[in-house]
Parts: sequence; structure tokens; C-alpha cells
Amino acid sequence: MPSRRIALSLAALGLWVALSDAALARIKLITLPVRERVEIQLDNPDATLVEEERMVPLVRGVNQVDFSWANTQIDPGTIVFRVIPSADASKGDGPLPAGGPKPKPDAAPEAKPLDVKVLSVSYPPNEAALVWQVSASGSGTARVRISYLLGNLNKSFNYRAVAANDESTLVLAEYMRLNNLANESFKSTGLWAGFGPRFLKPIGINETKEMLVEKFVKVPIKKTYTCDPQQFGWLDRPQNKLLVPMHYVLKNDKANGLGAAPLQFGKVRIFQEDGRGGTAFLGEDWGKFTPLDDEMRLSIGVAQDVVVRRMIDKNEQKRVAGNLNERHVVVKYEIENFKDKAVTLDVSENVRQIRNEVSRDNGREVQWKLGEETTFEGGPDKEKSTSEQLLFHARLPARGADTKAAKIVHKLHLILKYEW
Repeated sequence: MPSRRIALSLAALGLWVALSDAALARIKLITLPVRERVEIQLDNPDATLVEEERMVPLVRGVNQVDFSWANTQIDPGTIVFRVIPSADASKGDGPLPAGGPKPKPDAAPEAKPLDVKVLSVSYPPNEAALVWQVSASGSGTARVRISYLLGNLNKSFNYRAVAANDESTLVLAEYMRLNNLANESFKSTGLWAGFGPRFLKPIGINETKEMLVEKFVKVPIKKTYTCDPQQFGWLDRPQNKLLVPMHYVLKNDKANGLGAAPLQFGKVRIFQEDGRGGTAFLGEDWGKFTPLDDEMRLSIGVAQDVVVRRMIDKNEQKRVAGNLNERHVVVKYEIENFKDKAVTLDVSENVRQIRNEVSRDNGREVQWKLGEETTFEGGPDKEKSTSEQLLFHARLPARGADTKAAKIVHKLHLILKYEW
């Protein structure tokens, strides 16, 4: 094991006390056997937990276990040494269950299990090492578990999403990538991300491995078209044309074929079936961390066939009392759908930003209500709108047989109250 030594100083306590001062220095007489088992837990985003088990030979009395980690980023404050008792009750770890088999009268008595205790731990000065004092009731072997947090063993997640040709469902494959820069190699190692399957793989120094964690098929998706001047901006500001980004929206719940665990933050490569047995690359996006029952939105570019022109159609101030006023603002949208199928456009507006656009930011919360000139059917989306961010849905018919698009006009009428 590179840059790591774990050794034992085997001596009974009485003999150790009688030794000279020179003999009190750490000595390493028996090299600890290789790891019996290694588990690496990757469920914490900021720390990697390593647990290794070894069979340690001990002698009766006090033994010194020396553990060092030069050139590896082990956090010394997290190192824990534990003795694992035998799970075999017939070897003395505990009484046999009631009604269980009884030993034969002529059977040879079995050896009692070792009584092993960790007495103390010390840190030699100027060394990346520590020494445990371990007492044993007799000579033999004990299974010990050493756990610690290890740096530079990093993980990340990425996805491959393939949408059906009709864009109604997609196949989502989630991968975990492990990058070992810890200057330590691990042979057959158990890897677990906190969800999904447990992997058993070797990990070499400076090696990168990628593993398929989950694959979800026929995940329902919703294709959305959204305009939001604050978030997405303008396609052509002099012509008042807004950008209209497109997204695939999927919900992380069991009803939609997901819901096994939160979807981790990671890059998503997005493809679409071309109807001829192949796929077309649509683009890449960063999928946000998506808890259960939340939505992940994946950007697939900007719509060229849905045109939205936005303009301030009215900006009037009405005196209420003294210097207190009411401001009426009407935002008009002229929308054309050149697609050969009907779609729904999501129109998102921030009330505070509209006030800043027509007046000034006075730092106060906006008091407002919808005016009677608002034309969006059903009003703001009750689930996705807030006190300042409004979301409306505009249904757009398909273009006509002559390829011309009907111009749909919608208005948002805001009454800004208590302005001065």
C-alpha cells in the first residue's frame, strides 16, 4: 500500500515497562496483513468516508498499532479504530439461542474469544501518524475496522437523456464518475453513493471510473416554451422580440417513473430519436439537484418558430390622496406560432421589475392587484406564481394551411398601489 504503513510492536506490558529508554521508541516487528475488506461511502457531498477491515495478530498484554499516512490527505481528527467482535456465537461471542444445539460431552472445549480493548492513542510529533495502545487477553488475531475521511477522492454525476421522437417521454441514464487523486490504491472495494446499487471495483492511483447508477425508461416529459425578460432577456431589443427558450421538464416522483432518490447535480447530454433508428444531439445543460417530488428543467435551445413581441402599452399614474398614487401599467404581448401544432407559451413577469421599468425602485415591497384589462385565461398559475413573480399560460393555435401564423395578443394589467 503506497505511502502508508501499519505495523505492530508486540510486547507484554510488564516487559515493556522494564525496557530501557532507547527501546521505548516505536518498533515495527510485524507488518499488518492486507485489507480484508474496504468500503467507500460517497453519500456526503463534502467528505469521503473510507472503512477498512484487517485481521490483526496480537499477543497477550499491550500491543502498539502504528498507523501512518504520508502523502495522503487523511483527516487525523476523523480516524477511528474499532475491534469487531466475531459474529459466530458458537465461538464464544454470546450464548446459543434457546433450544439450540448443545455441545457433545466428548467435544474438545473451544478457545475463548480474545478480550481486546483500545487503551489510548498518541500522535508522534512531526509525523503524519498515530499509535494505538491495544490490550489483548491472549495471543491470537482480532478483526479491526479503521475508518477515516479521505481527501482527493472525488465524485461527480452526469446524465444521458434520450427523448422519444414525439418528445413525450425520455430515457434517463445517471452515471457516477469517481476520480482518485488521493495517492492511494484500493483493490476490490465496495462503493456506494448513498442510493442505487453498491459497486465492487478496484480503484488505482490517478484512475477515473464511471459507473451506471440508474437507468429510467419512458419518463414522461413536458416540453415548455417560456418568455421572461428578466431571466432570459431579448432576442432583438429594438424590435421588442423576447427570447423563447425551450425546456424538457420531468418530475422526480414514482408516478413519472422516477422517485427512487434525489437526482444529483450534474451535466446532462440531451438527444432525440430521429425516427430512423438513430439519435440527434440537442445540446447540454446542467441538471440541478432535484429532491423527490420536485422538477428538473433541461434547456434544449431557443425556439425560432414562436415569436413574442413585448411592449409597455400603458403607463398612467392616478392620484389617490395627497402625494399617494396608483399606477396602471399594461404590458402587451403579440405572439405568433409558426409551428404546425398548437403549443402553450409560459409568460413569466416580475412585478418589481415592471415597476422599475416604468418608474423607479423605491426599495419597498410592491403592493399590486390585477387590472381588468388582463387577458390571460385563468389568471396567474396558482402553484408556480409568488407575490412578485407571476406565471401565465397562453395557448397558441397551430399555423394555418397557408403557413401563416395567427397573431395572438395578450395583455397584463397591473395596478401598483400606494406609490409616491
